Amino acid sequence: MPDFSRRLLPLLGHSGGSRDAMTCLYRCANACDHPAPNESANPYLGDVVNAEMSRRGVVRAGAVGAMVLGFGGSALAAAGPAAAAPAAHPGSGHGHGHHHPQPKAGKIGFKPVAPNTLDAFTIPEGYRSSVVIRWGDPVEPGAPKFDVDKQTAAAQSKQFGYNNDFVGVLPIPGRSDRALLVVNHEYTNEDLMFRGFTSQDALTVEQVEIAMAAHGLSVVEIEKVGRTGQWKPVKGRRLPFNRRITALDTEFKLTGPVAGSALVKTKADPSGRIVIGTLNNCAGGVTPWGTVLSGEENFNQYFIGGDGVSADAKAKLNRYGFVTATRYFSGSRKWDRAQDRFDLTLNPNEANRFGWIVEVDPFDPEGRPRKHTAMGRFKHEGANVIVAKSGHVVAYMGDDERFDYLYKFVSDKKYIDSKSPWARKHNLTLLESGTLYVAKVTGDSPAAEIDGTGKLPADGKFDGKGEWIKLVSGNRSFVPGMTAEEVLTFTRLAGDAVGATKMDRPEDVQPSLRTGKIYAAMTNNSNRGVGTNAKADEANPRNANKHGHIFEITETRGDHTGTTFTWELPIVCGDPASADTYFGGYDKAAVSPISCPDNVAFDSAGNLWISTDGNALGSNDGLFATPIEGKEKGHLRQFLTVPKGAETCGPFITGDDKSVFVAVQHPGEITGASVDKPASTWPDGDFAKPAVVVTWKADGGAIGS
Repeated sequence: MPDFSRRLLPLLGHSGGSRDAMTCLYRCANACDHPAPNESANPYLGDVVNAEMSRRGVVRAGAVGAMVLGFGGSALAAAGPAAAAPAAHPGSGHGHGHHHPQPKAGKIGFKPVAPNTLDAFTIPEGYRSSVVIRWGDPVEPGAPKFDVDKQTAAAQSKQFGYNNDFVGVLPIPGRSDRALLVVNHEYTNEDLMFRGFTSQDALTVEQVEIAMAAHGLSVVEIEKVGRTGQWKPVKGRRLPFNRRITALDTEFKLTGPVAGSALVKTKADPSGRIVIGTLNNCAGGVTPWGTVLSGEENFNQYFIGGDGVSADAKAKLNRYGFVTATRYFSGSRKWDRAQDRFDLTLNPNEANRFGWIVEVDPFDPEGRPRKHTAMGRFKHEGANVIVAKSGHVVAYMGDDERFDYLYKFVSDKKYIDSKSPWARKHNLTLLESGTLYVAKVTGDSPAAEIDGTGKLPADGKFDGKGEWIKLVSGNRSFVPGMTAEEVLTFTRLAGDAVGATKMDRPEDVQPSLRTGKIYAAMTNNSNRGVGTNAKADEANPRNANKHGHIFEITETRGDHTGTTFTWELPIVCGDPASADTYFGGYDKAAVSPISCPDNVAFDSAGNLWISTDGNALGSNDGLFATPIEGKEKGHLRQFLTVPKGAETCGPFITGDDKSVFVAVQHPGEITGASVDKPASTWPDGDFAKPAVVVTWKADGGAIGS
């Protein structure tokens, strides 16, 4: 195999991380080679603080105390067409919006994995791991055995898709040994999929359709292996829940205020209510009523013809990163060759039909997935929900772009905690109407103490307060000059208009069901403070931020439906030996280095688990864990690393803490690699294949204990 070791640090990095140029090309069409789409004049946090300090005579803002919430009660509210809610068991999961009895906070006891550049999946001593499912494995009955040289769109539509991202595991009612694995397939890399690939132009239409079929989601029934924490796909002819959802031909239903509006009507769909396919599905979440939420992220890259739309449409497209100066662009997938709906000159509204939160009911294999317009349209990393004390459902979301915003959605209706079919039918409508907010934050330290180096201010922490600014509620807009339909379709522009705070690529946002606090991964932003870009502020305290940080929100009085909060940065990532890092005040000599946090999750003890994407420290990406309470707060340790060129996605920890699932995305995605000359041979020793892996403790104990 060729020596790719010198290519670990790429020619092009993504927002300051160390993604290879090949990943930047296929994942987001080289977004970081272009100016950030947010050109608004929103004041950066330092300006806000200076004005406030001047008005108040340099009085520090008092931190509002966090109310520790208790979430007793039922486990994940169930699922099947007429099923009762299951009791908590190994498929229940943590950190995805469902209720669990609260165990005591625990320590993390595994020996950390050392940073490395191996082409291997590495785990701590005393643990075991196995591949659950990989690209091309059968999903739907009748799927042929995968053959890289005999791929067809029909076959791929029945096989596990490419570049798995979000992982959710939902228990099957009445079966403690069975669950449904639901996985996103974010994007494809034709260089690593087709032997002899030279360019997108050289692909056949069939190959374009294969790539379209490899996008979307997979639903796979899995079963436990004995009494271990291992899981594997169920084999057999009758697998009623197994399903592939694709960008090629799956129908989705639009819900909410934008459904049926002129903004989403097309020649193919004059009703504006049925969309074909889903694009660039990144992270997601599991709801208390047993469905999966999936975020449509870098959907802009799939369209051409932006030069042929109206001037008004161009301005809106530009804010979402579409190319409007030319018909084609570097990284264009040329999907218009297969379906002309991807040509914006012919179908300008087709772009507005993507960028939503998708809800899939894995227990209804014949049902149409839905796109919820009430939750806003932007580059969704994902969405995770928590049931507020009032009973309303609250979803937290990040817009994964440099200098974009944090959002939350509060449902109009209340969650019904019942096992009855009528309750589940009601709960399935919760995300179809509600109120959408965007975050505006201020720091509590003088601007002079935030100099862009990452040095802690005098009070010893980065913290402050924030406000949730109402954008739209039902069919009523709170943004002057914009209708409710426009606010929801062009949510970024609405956030610009109300002065939302520019953040460093807010990605996965998860509520802790133990404390009620919210944790958001700010992956990185190498443009922070560069040129005329927004300078460092207390919530984003480093210029040229290449390592990212974790942002913690405490809603005032524990009210998730409220409009004020306090915030803090519990972790500022990077090399612990560097002065610009912070680990909750813990001794930095005892923690693992971490760079570019992407996804977050929780175990039953409330420990925070963080996966990374684009490690800018020169080693492979991985999964990390840290307590967020008590004396061990900030004692972060690396649990695993993924193979060369790969990103760690997921993670999902089962309800009994016996298994942790991660998606190994884009292994071997290194410039110059191909099917014939792979940069990685993981997992089968031939050529790289994205796959989902489960890890468990050999002695049957809890993960991380």
